Amino acid sequence: MTDAAPARPEQHRSRLVVLAGPTAVGKGTVAAEVRDTHPEVWISVSATTRRPRPGEEDGVHYWFVADEEFDRMVADGELLEWALVHQSARYGTPRRPVERALAEGRPAMLAIDLQGARQVRETMPEALFVFLKPPSWEELVRRLVGRGTESAEERTLRLDTARLELAAEEEFDVTIVNHEVHAAADELVALMMLDLEQPPIDNL
Repeated sequence: MTDAAPARPEQHRSRLVVLAGPTAVGKGTVAAEVRDTHPEVWISVSATTRRPRPGEEDGVHYWFVADEEFDRMVADGELLEWALVHQSARYGTPRRPVERALAEGRPAMLAIDLQGARQVRETMPEALFVFLKPPSWEELVRRLVGRGTESAEERTLRLDTARLELAAEEEFDVTIVNHEVHAAADELVALMMLDLEQPPIDNL
């Protein structure tokens, strides 16, 4: 199910889609599905100071960097956006790969947290902002507990954050409900392709 918000008057054709949503909603899983099934879509790989989870590969799921390296990237202006997430680790989007993909005219996607999405809206308001939403609060809790990668204290913190993040849905252009990963990925790519096909809006 996709709920499209009314088009903003200033919205123009964009090759950048920003995907965000609450913790444990499945942004990374949906992004991985897009990567596997739609190689024509370029997907940004975020840098993070957190440790890899089981099965995560450096340079594929994230760039895992030390705090000192992250500090340097921030100081040198190498990040399009960055934020401290869940009061623990920092995440950020390397700027140059995004700019290169857009310059090449490729459909590009960022799968980032809510704080990062707000920063990108400040610098790239022409992007299409997509909110990934769980089918229900109970399902979000089930997914978070089921992945077993956080302590009970960390889960409580993430769920408190998720309640606030869910309230930000109205800030986005479109909502996709993540009932099933493959369907959500296909819906997202369909939106990206539609966005590319739409002619720029004439404001004159």
